[in-house]
Amino acid sequence: MKIEELIGVIPPIITPVDEDENVDVEGLKRVIDHVIDGGVHGVFVMGSNGEFYALDFENQKLAIETTVRHVAGRVPVYAGTGAITTRECIKAVKMAEEAGADAVSVLTPMFINPSEKEMYAHFEAIANSTSLPIILYNNPGKTTNNISVGLLKRLAEIENIVGIKNTSLDFSQTVEYIDATRDNDSFNVLSGTDYYIYATLMYGGVGCVAGTANVAPRLVSDIYDKFVAGDFKGALKAQYDLVPLRKTYSYGSFPVVMKDCLNLMGLNVGHPVKPIDHCTQEKMEDLKKVLADLDLI
Repeated sequence: MKIEELIGVIPPIITPVDEDENVDVEGLKRVIDHVIDGGVHGVFVMGSNGEFYALDFENQKLAIETTVRHVAGRVPVYAGTGAITTRECIKAVKMAEEAGADAVSVLTPMFINPSEKEMYAHFEAIANSTSLPIILYNNPGKTTNNISVGLLKRLAEIENIVGIKNTSLDFSQTVEYIDATRDNDSFNVLSGTDYYIYATLMYGGVGCVAGTANVAPRLVSDIYDKFVAGDFKGALKAQYDLVPLRKTYSYGSFPVVMKDCLNLMGLNVGHPVKPIDHCTQEKMEDLKKVLADLDLI
């Protein structure tokens, strides 16, 4: 995959599961077709919206293999390979490479709190284990570990570490990431917070990994497509139109809301993995109103 392909709207697709909480292959194919038909520029399987943490290695492998086969080259496939230890990350990266993923995304470790020296060594070892491009995934709200601007600048010098997705409400950090790497032509910055897609593009970012693109892929893609076409007013309108959907994240326990939305839209993607449960009936009615206002149901 070339760095020029790491652009646009990349939904971290939800993972449909069956009654035994194993990957529902046919459901996953429906989600893939839904987002690609909506004009997205890539597909990210086994992200946090995809409940990677809830699926064992064989189910993660099945999800990635299914996604690669079904996407069939229509857009790049990014595989999430997050784990606590370096060894487990490398195992997941090798699996994704064998499955045919175009790139991998590596989350900071969870539960433990490595020093910056340990974090650098972690990502360096993963990069050395594969020929695939690596997109770093910074989500300090979930992992409690943060990739500092200084650490990012060092990591960006590793040849196959080609970008970062920043999922943080601290937008100043995204700005600093872009500033710190803007002279590096082989490194791109992506928004991981759906409120900040337009702003990230304005500062020089190249796109987003946006959970709302599971539900409204055309609307999210409009932010990017109109921006690069020079229709800044249209891109900004699309960003504002997306806000009500992004605000629904608070309607239930993460990451159920996008799954509930897709069920309401008729995609039949099943239940969240326990202990997460569906939104309450009251919130389901609120979701229906948001989806209706966006002409999605």
